[in-house]
Formats: sequence, structure tokens, C-alpha cells
Amino acid sequence: MADYLATLALLFALELVLGVDNILVISILVSRLPEDLRRKARLLGLGLALVARLLMVLAFSWLLALSDPVLGPLSIRDLILLVGGGFLIWKAVREIHHTVELVGHEEDTTQAKPRAAFASAVGMIVAVDMVFALDSVVTAFGMTDHVAVIWAAVILSFAVLLFFAGPVGEFIHNNPTFKILALAFLITIGVVLILESFHHEVPKAYIYLPMGFATVVQLLQWRYSLNRKRRLASGGAKD
Repeated sequence: MADYLATLALLFALELVLGVDNILVISILVSRLPEDLRRKARLLGLGLALVARLLMVLAFSWLLALSDPVLGPLSIRDLILLVGGGFLIWKAVREIHHTVELVGHEEDTTQAKPRAAFASAVGMIVAVDMVFALDSVVTAFGMTDHVAVIWAAVILSFAVLLFFAGPVGEFIHNNPTFKILALAFLITIGVVLILESFHHEVPKAYIYLPMGFATVVQLLQWRYSLNRKRRLASGGAKD
């Protein structure tokens, strides 16, 4: 029993680390939806992604078959990573352009068809999560072959992800500088996925440590600007 709990804790921690990518992607995918639809898109997208990932755990033998070469040295798994990485880069660059070049313009093309935008966001959340799940499921089975333990870790991590996706997403949505930082992270993740599709492994520490450092620096700058505005406002009130 103790071994199962230790494995569960390790898998849960692994899923949480990988969930950072998911939170960033979800925040960007729903950012241009109307406010009343953003929460619904997160809930539905994560719910469907959870079901898809649990099914992928059951279909582990099928996942292993995806590693067989089908196009030169590339397997179906490699092609999925290649397309997924390319999509993240394209989406991030497009959103950076929208955020930087169209600042001050309230009109947004996705707002004209909220239902279509909602369905698109939910579909992309599920699709991108399945790309991320390819490696995490294989890694999980490398640690244990007990499906129930893996399922428990996935469900617990998704519960935490669901809890933080809303606050983090709204914070990114309301702070454009953090949104641009998140988009830059997505470009990095996209590049890593493309490199992995060509069998160039990138140590995760090389990704998450710089991301964490950049986030801390941005938080300090944000805090400084906030305190400065408060001091100016209080000084102006006294005058």
C-alpha cells in the first residue's frame, strides 16, 4: 500500500509539472471568448480532455504502436508532436500580433460568432491536451503498470488544474504583459515539441527553470508598477 501511495504522489507531481503547459494553453485558447463563455469552455474542455486521457491510459498498447516509423524515421507519434508544436507556435505568434498591434481596438472577430469560437476553443483544448498526454502516459507506465494508480493521479491533477486554470487565465487575460510572456512560453513549448518529433530530447529543466525565472521577474515588475501607481494616486489625493 505504501508503494502505491508513493507512486501516486510521484505521478501526481509529474502531472502537475506537465499541467503548467496546459494552463498556459487553456488561458490563451479561451482568452478571446466572451467572459461568460470562458469558464464554460475551460470546464467542458478539461472534462473532455480528462476522459480522453483516461481512455489513452487504457489504450496504452495502442500508444506504443504509434512509435513505429511510418514516414522515414518519423512515427505517428512524431507527426502528432510536429503538428502540435507547429500549431502552438502559429497560435502564439498570431495572438502576440493581436495583443501588440491591435491594442486599444475593442472589436474582436471571434466575438461575432461566440458559439463557433466556443466550440473551436473546446476542441483545441482537448486536442492539445492529447498531444501533451502522449509522453506523460508513457512516462506513467514506466513508473507503474497499475492503471488505477495512474487514473487516480490523472484525476487528482486535473482537479488541481481546473482549480487554478480559472484564476490564472483571468489574471493573464487582464494583464497583457503576462499574456505576452505566456505566449512566449508557448512558442518555446512548440519548439520543444518539434525538436522531440525529430528525436532531439530537451531536458525539461532547461525549459521550466527559465520560465519560472522569467515569471518571477515579471511578477516583481508588476508589483513595482502597482505600488508605484498606488503611491502616485495617494500623493495626488493629498494634493
